[in-house]
Amino acid sequence: MLIKLSTDKTVSETAAALQDAVQANAFGVMHVHNLQETMRKKGVEFPRECLIFEVCQPQQAKKVLDENMGVSTALPCRISIYKEGTKTILATLKPTTLLAMFNAPQLKGVAQEVEDTIVKIMKEAASG
Repeated sequence: MLIKLSTDKTVSETAAALQDAVQANAFGVMHVHNLQETMRKKGVEFPRECLIFEVCQPQQAKKVLDENMGVSTALPCRISIYKEGTKTILATLKPTTLLAMFNAPQLKGVAQEVEDTIVKIMKEAASG
């Protein structure tokens, strides 16, 4: 259900590489949540860096939403970047697993395409 990759890059280096990889693969970054900053604004000290990227490929999203608007509750796709020990982790929930919850087998191909591209994006960000 969870896809995780690790890198020796810092969180900020990984974030910059992820931005580039998202664009290079015809996806877009809709928003980046800085969990540490958001919690601090709410009066909660959270010592760990964590960036949550909301990413989307509009044509793929449209295909899914045309079939089942309920899937909008699982969109956009998210990729988290955080430290775990000495490594920086990129993690995402598998789109195929999420889509399976909506009992829409006709969308399995779209979900697999999205998942394959997100894994490619994550690998590019981790290595490049």
